[in-house]
Amino acid sequence: MARNILIIEDDKNTKEGLKKFLETAKYNIAAFEKAENALNHLKNNKVDIILSDMKMPGMNGMEVLKKSQEISPSTLVIILTAYGTVDNAVEAMKLGAYDYLTKPLNLEKLALVIQRALSYRKLKEDYESLKKEISERNSFENIIGQSKKMKQVFDVISQVAPTKATVLIHGESGTGKELIAKAIHQRSDRKDKNFIAVQCSTLSRGVIESELFGHEKGAFTGATESKQGRFELANGGTLFLDEISEIPPSVQVKLLRVLEEREFERVGGTKTIKVDTRIIAATNQDLEKLIKEGKFREDLYWRLNVVKIEVPPLRERREDIPLLIHSFIKESSRANKKKIKGISSKALIVLQNHDWRGNVRELKNAVESIVVLSNKEIIGIGEISSYVKEYREADDGAINIKGTMHLEEIEKIVIDHALKKAKGNKSKAAEILGISRKTLHRKLSN
Repeated sequence: MARNILIIEDDKNTKEGLKKFLETAKYNIAAFEKAENALNHLKNNKVDIILSDMKMPGMNGMEVLKKSQEISPSTLVIILTAYGTVDNAVEAMKLGAYDYLTKPLNLEKLALVIQRALSYRKLKEDYESLKKEISERNSFENIIGQSKKMKQVFDVISQVAPTKATVLIHGESGTGKELIAKAIHQRSDRKDKNFIAVQCSTLSRGVIESELFGHEKGAFTGATESKQGRFELANGGTLFLDEISEIPPSVQVKLLRVLEEREFERVGGTKTIKVDTRIIAATNQDLEKLIKEGKFREDLYWRLNVVKIEVPPLRERREDIPLLIHSFIKESSRANKKKIKGISSKALIVLQNHDWRGNVRELKNAVESIVVLSNKEIIGIGEISSYVKEYREADDGAINIKGTMHLEEIEKIVIDHALKKAKGNKSKAAEILGISRKTLHRKLSN
């Protein structure tokens, strides 16, 4: 791909000579004698490198540098200067110029400087691309997981977030359904609007309709003024309805209408209110079973279930447990001003093999409690015994979790420990870790 170079040189012969030389080297060249014209070109065209004379009538090279950085920060500037203005050129480099060359120009040296500048620019482009890739890869930083099942969840989030589709999240209590709903919202074009969560199970049947749709003054005893409901407050944004199975049948009818028509009336009102609110619902119940029992409307279910996300319980993604523990220890230690440096391998394996019925929520609460009550720098089996009664024996090595340690490092330490315990038997090591042999092979090859 040919690179684009912009020449700013008030001497016509020098300008044309540079243009001809660089065109021979297969660069795309735009050349101007006036800096103002060159900067107008920069505003409308991609430029990789600017070659600018320092002393020019009107705008000088220093001003060109400052203006070009405002217009196109990624464009590199090389200053061309007479001997008497080298000090100015050095000052320009301090302000961000890539390099400077003295006149009369050595064209071979110019070619080398341009090649180095383009190599530097490509490194910067690759770095920015890598940063973007890493950012996208870690864009679910509030949802910790590297297991195959969680990666599948992340893939669905990425695909559905930019759309307007209604999403139904199904999973056991404590699996992080609200975090997934927030991730969908944050990756959508609604991210700058409200994300409003409603815990349907905490609202009484007489209150939930008013909470969702609002009410007019005098609609019922105690309604001393009109009130907006959650649908209106989330207009343009996202409304998360957690435990959707708890919504009573009478409200289900009204909810279905909002999904189909995007309109409703407040309780006690006659004015039709239109909204553009995306609905994400979640449940830990089997809605299809509730439909058969006559407790949930089938038509509402299909309107909610446009895209379904199944969140795996923690026992089905045990390889994520060490990563979660690492994160929770750091978080709890920082919040409670504790100096916990690590966790023993025995304690870690015990926690990894425990069936966390409350899933991530239960694990997080347990780790926080352990951190708060621990007087040791390394959490051992004694600190966790009151939380996990049964455990398999393991040698009492220690895994030091440092504040600067990456999740991948923690995972590698845990895998190495399991292999040592299994005496190199990968099938047994996979069993200890609670993962498949195939998954272990993949992790070892990374």
